Amino acid sequence: MSAPYGAFFFYTLFYMPQKFTNELIHESSPYLLQHAHNPVEWVAWNDDTLKRAQQENKPLLISIGYAACHWCHVMEHECFEDVEVAKVMNEHFVNIKIDREERPDVDHIYMDALQMMTGSGGWPLNIVALPDGRPFWGATYVQKDNWKKVLLQLSDLHRKEPQQVLDYARKMEEGIQAINLVELSQNSDLINLENIENAVRTWSQHFDEEMGGYKRAPKFMMPVNLNFLLHYAVKRKSQKVLEYVNTSLTKMAWGGIFDHVGGGFSRYSVDAKWHVPHFEKMLYDNGLLVSLYAQAYAQTGKKLYMETVEKTIDFVKTELMHVEGGFYSSLDADSLNDNNKLEEGAFYVWKEINLRFLLKENFEIFASYFNVNDYGYWEHGNYVLIRNTDTSEIAKLFNKPEAEIEQIITESLEILKTERTKRHRPRLDDKILTSWNGLMLKGLVDAHRYLEKKDYLTLAKKNAQFIENNLTKEDGGLYHNHKNGKSTINGYLEDYATIIEAYIGLYEITFEEKWLLRSKKLADYVLENFMDDKSGMLFFTSAKDCFVIRRTVETNDNVIPASNSIMAVNFFKLSRFFSQDNYEKIALQQLKNIQENLEKNAQNHANWMQLALYSNLPFFECAIVGPEVETKAQEVRKAYLPNTIFAGTQEQSSLSILRNRSTKDTTSFFVCEKGACKLPVTQSNEVLTQLM
Repeated sequence: MSAPYGAFFFYTLFYMPQKFTNELIHESSPYLLQHAHNPVEWVAWNDDTLKRAQQENKPLLISIGYAACHWCHVMEHECFEDVEVAKVMNEHFVNIKIDREERPDVDHIYMDALQMMTGSGGWPLNIVALPDGRPFWGATYVQKDNWKKVLLQLSDLHRKEPQQVLDYARKMEEGIQAINLVELSQNSDLINLENIENAVRTWSQHFDEEMGGYKRAPKFMMPVNLNFLLHYAVKRKSQKVLEYVNTSLTKMAWGGIFDHVGGGFSRYSVDAKWHVPHFEKMLYDNGLLVSLYAQAYAQTGKKLYMETVEKTIDFVKTELMHVEGGFYSSLDADSLNDNNKLEEGAFYVWKEINLRFLLKENFEIFASYFNVNDYGYWEHGNYVLIRNTDTSEIAKLFNKPEAEIEQIITESLEILKTERTKRHRPRLDDKILTSWNGLMLKGLVDAHRYLEKKDYLTLAKKNAQFIENNLTKEDGGLYHNHKNGKSTINGYLEDYATIIEAYIGLYEITFEEKWLLRSKKLADYVLENFMDDKSGMLFFTSAKDCFVIRRTVETNDNVIPASNSIMAVNFFKLSRFFSQDNYEKIALQQLKNIQENLEKNAQNHANWMQLALYSNLPFFECAIVGPEVETKAQEVRKAYLPNTIFAGTQEQSSLSILRNRSTKDTTSFFVCEKGACKLPVTQSNEVLTQLM
């Protein structure tokens, strides 16, 4: 059996003789370490680097990427490993390598700059900037010859026409600041249900109702959007939207974008049918998708959704889990092929001849089930497994019971899983990011809540304790990262937002008050260190951090929800737990500040739309008090109730939501709306009627 490729990478990096070594050898980020033996004299982003550039009057060459990025690897091989290219870079620039996952604050600024310059973005993100960090040129992947040529031209321009460069950089600086301005809205009216319905109607014009997702390629799964649309469809009784959500969830789980052999989702598919993925697997995608599929299972009871949750968690636990309970960041898209060369997807694809040999008499059924045919063919004789029909149809085709088909498929996948262990594994990015752990923790919380598996609660508690032990600062705040026993980067708003959200959820499934109290302390820390008093929004970086050009205010929901939208929802929920109107006031002011964008561009504000639904429809607090609190709570918690928060205790509690609710020997449910409660009931069917 071959050694895991992560181990191979570690050996080549630290033990094989190296011709070149630069300052990145002292970093902990796997992405930066991948470039530590380039002939380019890379340095990390820090204040000393910027001071040096200003002293030498050299422009900055800032290259941003991440460990699982395929085109980042391609450009490294073609350009940054080339001695002639490195000579040009070293002579004319101060060369800075940045892991975008470690420094999203810097990535935000230069991604905005690139989009202003070119109209598009992506990674690798390459920026040339003045020594003080103001950009004047940008591009993504550039071929070797063009790269050398453009760098010489830019260096020449900076030397011979400094005023022209300065004028352009000044305009870019103004644009970067202006594009991120959010003003305090004086509008007293909150977005209403008619506005929300108009927004969904406009948005739905882009829905691919046959394959799910949007009518385009590549296709991203966008769990934030589907999560809102599920909530909207159920509460507004929109069968059409509900069908679209279920089509999307089914086709994604059937598609090649899902690893049917080992579990887990890749980042996106390059085609319109979810077939061929960009093979990198990210923790944040899988955390968000576990949560989404768990909620969809609660709403529909579909076995496929339950199995998708189970297989995804199994992947994360097997491939991305630190021994102490933290979760690593990603698996690379590339791995070594049979010729010992890096190739995208080499670990995951199959050739028909190999499948026939491995599966023998079960091959025909497997081939029909996973389309080892024209529909499932990719390239170079390789197939990516993809489903396009129910098990019942395969059973009819082969005249066998469904249970027998399922058994054959299960056994076949186990054979392939064993065979795949003989291949070189994709490289692992083993840094631990607080925000992504928050998303995975929330996924585990929802998986336990709706699938009722104790193992998921055990995992969730272990992860939460890891966060408390390793990612918490002495002043009660958070770090952003953890690697090799060290946490070094001050937390960003996304770290606080996702951890608060996850801790609220963890409280709701355990009723351990320490998690809710911790979430409140973190929320108060955010208000003290991240608040923009002028707009009522929250900066991405803490007041304790340095910044270049601007402190970003992140408002657009993307694959991951915007940090401001997560915090707004957090404030809204915390206001119900603690009866603090100030939290709700902050949340609704933030919503008012951006609500004009919702009708125009709902797909980039889906998490804000959740808050809009909470504000326009009944939002319930369900307090459960009595000796059978755990049993009674689970009877109602497992239902799909996106507009309800839960609190519980056996006896008395100091929490506002539970105060003075004791009913002696009887376990009772108290259903309230902003503190106004109905008469208590004792049966779960009664309370579910009130909450639906």
